[in-house]
Amino acid sequence: MALKGDNVVLAIGLFLTALLFFDLMGLVIKTLGGRYTAAELSVYRNVFGLVPTLIALHMAKSWKATGRAWKIRQWRLGFLRGGCIALAQLLFYFSLTFMPFATASTLSYASAIFTTALAWPLLGERVGMMRWLAVLIGFAGVILVVGPSREVFGWSATVPLGAAAFYALAAISTRLFDSDVPTPLINVYSASGALLGSLILVPFFGAFSPLQSWADLALIALMGGFGGVAVLLYVFAYRMTEQSNLAPFSYFGIPLAFGLGWLAFGEAPWDDLFPGALLIAFGGLFIVWRERRLKAATRVK
Repeated sequence: MALKGDNVVLAIGLFLTALLFFDLMGLVIKTLGGRYTAAELSVYRNVFGLVPTLIALHMAKSWKATGRAWKIRQWRLGFLRGGCIALAQLLFYFSLTFMPFATASTLSYASAIFTTALAWPLLGERVGMMRWLAVLIGFAGVILVVGPSREVFGWSATVPLGAAAFYALAAISTRLFDSDVPTPLINVYSASGALLGSLILVPFFGAFSPLQSWADLALIALMGGFGGVAVLLYVFAYRMTEQSNLAPFSYFGIPLAFGLGWLAFGEAPWDDLFPGALLIAFGGLFIVWRERRLKAATRVK
């Protein structure tokens, strides 16, 4: 249940723990990626993902206040958002199979930059010069990470960037829902749409592979568990404080992914990541800082 008041410290702790669980999920996906397709793993992830999503809905006061109504006017948008998530998962999980863990994870953080860049054409939001500058700085970081002179550059480098773009579309779409629709209910429609979308994608990549061992089944369950716990922790964190208080901490995931990739797979892609990762983080953090200043100025008026 939601805590009363603005519990920033606890919210940040839960948020950082959620980042850890998402990265642990990524490690399992990378481990399984050589034996199962990204589409299969996306289906398994979404099956397990429905459980915490339904738990979060059951606990939401905003949903209880509506009489626990399931129907929403924009149900098509909810499923469309789920389709974007399914495509983002497919691309991100696929990138984990052939790129260093930290590199793929870092490029996925470009979603914050895509969100700002797409807010103008899709939502009609005014994006000022300073935020466009932040977007350009972030994209400069992306270029440095993919490195035109490196072997990683090419179509393969666009895979995690495609994931970031679809994650950004999913984030932007939440602003199009009616304001009286509870967020957990939106997530139920999105999670259902993601499961349906991932099931549709599987035949394009072959078919479901037989489970090769009980150990693989345990890893798949662990993958779903890590992702499910992360979702719940995110929900708790965002209910305890404003999103703007948590957004700057999302970039802690970059050094975390680097450390976990080094520990689990012996990867240390320093040359690939730096200084590009720093520019991606700086661009995203500058956008967050700018938006907080604009909100503060609006309150003063």
